[in-house]
Amino acid sequence: MPGPLAGLKVLDLSRFIAGPHCAMQLGDLGADVVKVERQKGGDDVRALEPRIEDESIYFMVFNRNKRSLTLDFRDAQGRALLKELIRHADILVENFRPGTMEAMGCGWDELHALNPRLIMARISGYGQGNSMSENPCFDGIAQARSGLMEMTGTPEGPPTMVGSFVVDYTTGLYATTGILAALERRHQTGEGQMIDVSLMGSAVSLLMTAIPEAELLGRTMTRVGNRDRYSAPGQTFQAGDGRWVHVIAGNAAYFPKFARMIQRPELLEDPRFDTHAARMRNHEAVEAIVAEWISHLTADEAVERLARADLPVAKIATIDEVVESPYMREAGHIVDVPHAKFPRLPMQGLPVRMSESPTEIRLGAPVLGADSEAVLRDWLGMTPAEVETMLAERVV
Repeated sequence: MPGPLAGLKVLDLSRFIAGPHCAMQLGDLGADVVKVERQKGGDDVRALEPRIEDESIYFMVFNRNKRSLTLDFRDAQGRALLKELIRHADILVENFRPGTMEAMGCGWDELHALNPRLIMARISGYGQGNSMSENPCFDGIAQARSGLMEMTGTPEGPPTMVGSFVVDYTTGLYATTGILAALERRHQTGEGQMIDVSLMGSAVSLLMTAIPEAELLGRTMTRVGNRDRYSAPGQTFQAGDGRWVHVIAGNAAYFPKFARMIQRPELLEDPRFDTHAARMRNHEAVEAIVAEWISHLTADEAVERLARADLPVAKIATIDEVVESPYMREAGHIVDVPHAKFPRLPMQGLPVRMSESPTEIRLGAPVLGADSEAVLRDWLGMTPAEVETMLAERVV
């Protein structure tokens, strides 16, 4: 069956991570996504390591389920062709620095007049139309400036980046959410709209209770390592074999199970641990009890006993262990994606599953410009002769 967004046309003018991740989600949901790239080099990420068969793996994990069209943005004929594509599009995703689209004659007012049904998702570092809009920003900058980096790491260590580009990913997700909401609104009104999503807005949205704590309680949230900020015990502990195990056993349902499992029922009567608030005040003491218990077991033994007691637990997995886990393939979290240059590329699967209009990986990431002729034919109805003229004049 076709995906839920089948029939929608998406122009992806974005680069790097947040924008391509958003457009890839739309492709995963069935939309026809055309990635428009400059002729020489394409998306900047195509040049990054690691590589296989001279194709960037970094590029491929953000750009499946897309077709690639190259276009000379500097050429007047190329910009005219871009506007013609926009006239036929349902959705446009861009993450140029604010002002770039306007300089190309493709600001929101112009595009809305050209195509009133167009939904335009604008992804930037600091948002559109404010005092910071034109400043450059990447994931790490957003983590630093938002306070997210100050909250990450161990208390005795330096501020630390999260281990993945979490702000970019979150921004892509928010942009997708906005697009889906705008599609529903368009069903009601027939009109598209512009969506403004920023890395900074996304980063700040991840700060949990830090903002009200600072303003209302005068407390500055900072680094606590792997400790759960809202329950105890909730921490990473080293087992007797040197491996690490993450345990969450701090709420009213789990702590009694833990105390009985380690044969320490008296902990439930101890005033240091008999309530959630008491355990939070005495988190070091309760963590010391868990650490002592787990130090006499291997990680696998600890996980087995905690799981048998129905407690949330996991051994800290290496990436090799994640890749080798049968569950990851069984659940579809890791899949093999085809590519024009080699038989398969293992990558992350589809996180959204739908019963009646399933998501599907139809295409691997495109080779630069491989679909230019097909897109011009499919979207604009160009004849072979017209396409040949565009190619000969190096417009595409």
